[in-house]
Amino acid sequence: MTYLLVNLGSIAIPLLFSFEKRLKFYKNWKFLFPAIFITGVFFLVWDYFFTQWGVWGFNEMHLLGVYVLGLPIEELMFFFCIPYACVFGYEVLNHFIKRDLLGKYSMKITIFLIAFLAFQAYLYRGLAYTFATCLFGTLFLLVQLFVFKTKKLGRFYLAYLVLLIPFLVVNGILTGTGIEEEVVWYNNNENLSIRMLTIPIEDVFYGMLLILMNLTIYEHLKERANAAIGNVS
Repeated sequence: MTYLLVNLGSIAIPLLFSFEKRLKFYKNWKFLFPAIFITGVFFLVWDYFFTQWGVWGFNEMHLLGVYVLGLPIEELMFFFCIPYACVFGYEVLNHFIKRDLLGKYSMKITIFLIAFLAFQAYLYRGLAYTFATCLFGTLFLLVQLFVFKTKKLGRFYLAYLVLLIPFLVVNGILTGTGIEEEVVWYNNNENLSIRMLTIPIEDVFYGMLLILMNLTIYEHLKERANAAIGNVS
């Protein structure tokens, strides 16, 4: 039940404090749940094919044994629990840090990331996990610049830097840090074989894509709703 407990442990406190009277995070569920669903579909399709191709897989020792469309039920829960916790953390940061600390640097950070990830995708195009993570990261950041044109990238980057700590703790457990056998295994022939303890270095950018995609859709839906209210009034 290791994977199940990791999921439940990740969402327990954010879910409990969603009803805290100052934050009232539950009022944003109508924006959050569509963001989680849309992002989750993308990641689960990716997940399904990489599992089928042996890029990564799951240790049945840590699973309930219930599968949906070829993936453990815990893996589906992961793409709900982790985004929920991360968006909650993002809103908590915004509540206590009013100033957009990285706002004036956000364009430079984005351009650097696009160039870096695009170069890595080209350089390691023979490694499935490295290539896909860098390619999708590049494409999503381009979408940020030319489609969403969000003004909150600075807040996204700050949130990511903070949320990276618990995200890596969760990934550390899932990849074998502190437990007898890993929950999720990776085929080192399809990645750079560079690990932070037990975590593949690609997970840093995989996590960035997961969090930023959820946050972008979430904020876009909030902005549309606020604009509609403004038009009515």
